[in-house]
Amino acid sequence: MLPWDGPLPVPQLRTIEEIRGVLMDKSCECRAPLYSMYRDLAKSKKDRDWLRGEGLRYDLTVIPPRTLCGEYVKTKGHHHPPNGKDVPYPEIYEVLQGEAHYLLQTRDAGEVRLVKADEGDLVLVPPGFGHVTINPGRKTLSMANIVSTRFESDYSSYERLHGAAYFEVKGGDLVRNPNYPRAAEIQTYKAREQVALRSLPSGPLYNLIGTGNLGFLNHPEEYPDLFS
Repeated sequence: MLPWDGPLPVPQLRTIEEIRGVLMDKSCECRAPLYSMYRDLAKSKKDRDWLRGEGLRYDLTVIPPRTLCGEYVKTKGHHHPPNGKDVPYPEIYEVLQGEAHYLLQTRDAGEVRLVKADEGDLVLVPPGFGHVTINPGRKTLSMANIVSTRFESDYSSYERLHGAAYFEVKGGDLVRNPNYPRAAEIQTYKAREQVALRSLPSGPLYNLIGTGNLGFLNHPEEYPDLFS
């Protein structure tokens, strides 16, 4: 059952053909959709009007557990472009069910982070970091995110280099992607170790809708302490 009690649109389904180029084993096959994306959700007209007025969107992504020829199922991966102040847009996630690994990296992979998150955890994707979400568990991963609507995601680096700097395989080992000439060693964190999130109220991500706590998603340059 989806952890959502509001109206749901028809989901966008991501198939293996759409992410084949970023898999460790590009010959892998899977007939079922890999994950479902429910975009632009709101529980009331008031919430939807607020989100649209702020240039924000609340989404839900559902990733069933599976491995793809030994690699844990994952999202395709993308970066965010800069805003009008030349600072890339950030994003915030919440794990609603299951567990997630967020593989974050700069465009040149000069910094790579693996953030491990459990149910109820928030994860902040800082400006300048691309991200891939991995389901390493045996349960379905359901996660929410709030993100700016003022840009289009950039998949080009992940497509050109055939994935992130590392692939996570069954058992939790991380295999370096040989298409990266130089990739930093991975820094591993638990989500609750992200100091920046301590400035946000505790509780579900959805509860931040209608508050003054999400301005950093469109104006990260105004929140240097949050991303330091």
